[in-house]
Amino acid sequence: MKKTVKNILLTTAVLTAAFFICLALHSAFDSLALIPAIFVLAVLLVSFFTEGYVYGIVSSLISVLALNFAFTFPFFKFNFTIPENLVSAIIMIIVTLITGALTTKLKHQEAIKARSEKERMRSSLLRAVGHDLRTPLTTIYGSTSAILENYDSFSDEQKQRLLRGIKEDSEWLTHMVENLLSITRIDGGSVRLIKSPTALEELIDSVLQKFRKRFPDANVQIDLPDEFLSIPMDAILIEQVIVNLLENSVRHADGMTAVKLRVFTVDKKAVFEISDDGCGIPAERLKTIFTGYWDGITAPSDTKSNSGIGLSVCDAIIKAHGGEIKAENQKSGGALFRFALDFEEDEIEQ
Repeated sequence: MKKTVKNILLTTAVLTAAFFICLALHSAFDSLALIPAIFVLAVLLVSFFTEGYVYGIVSSLISVLALNFAFTFPFFKFNFTIPENLVSAIIMIIVTLITGALTTKLKHQEAIKARSEKERMRSSLLRAVGHDLRTPLTTIYGSTSAILENYDSFSDEQKQRLLRGIKEDSEWLTHMVENLLSITRIDGGSVRLIKSPTALEELIDSVLQKFRKRFPDANVQIDLPDEFLSIPMDAILIEQVIVNLLENSVRHADGMTAVKLRVFTVDKKAVFEISDDGCGIPAERLKTIFTGYWDGITAPSDTKSNSGIGLSVCDAIIKAHGGEIKAENQKSGGALFRFALDFEEDEIEQ
């Protein structure tokens, strides 16, 4: 229903604008040469920005009537008995119908291309994930088999070391599955993103609790606004974005001594920045850092890196919230990730 109303309003607005533009041109220059071209352009715009053939066909018929009524002799009267008017109307209908059909065909081809690209990205994702899942699963299987088969011959220290490895690999697998589920949730059209006001301090507390379970020794510096801030969001997904970015810094920022999480407000937006003092991001990776897994780029298996899938998830989640996430290198050294979320002005006053 909303799409239908939107298409009708758009069609009406474009045709009305075209009609008054033609009236202005006719009055100013006393020329009818550009009038048909303007109506053809109007039909092209309607066909391009609406769905299906109906609105393009209807706009072409209305254009012919408007052209005959206001811009052919006798002016402001319908008259199809004059041969020139009749031929002009037929030509106008043919041109506008062909224009609408070509535009609709172009949109259909773009939709097919988008679906093909989507399937290609899915295939790349599955190949990449399958590649990275194989190593921790093999490690878990090998460690558990070794413990079961040589339980009495292993010392307690050896058993603990193997069990710690199993625990770490299991945590990594759990994190990977969470990321995959997030991609499925965002990418699937059946689930709608539901935003609810979330207190910034509660969000950050939850993020730190999850992050410190995995990296208890990491030095995380927090810088939050003094005022109370409530932001409309899907808290679970945004929480995952921040955790992914923090973990990405800890795992991949060689030489890092601290990671900083800063939040500040600019023009009714809450800006989140996660930065570190590590090695930074290679220049050739900056443009594709959020699409590494989609392009089939994976880290070596022995690193157990989830940066590709993690950053792809972050990009999808922020876009679903109507924002954009960016990465850059700081002049002082290290990487910086930034995204922003809208909030209501009266929520800060509360």
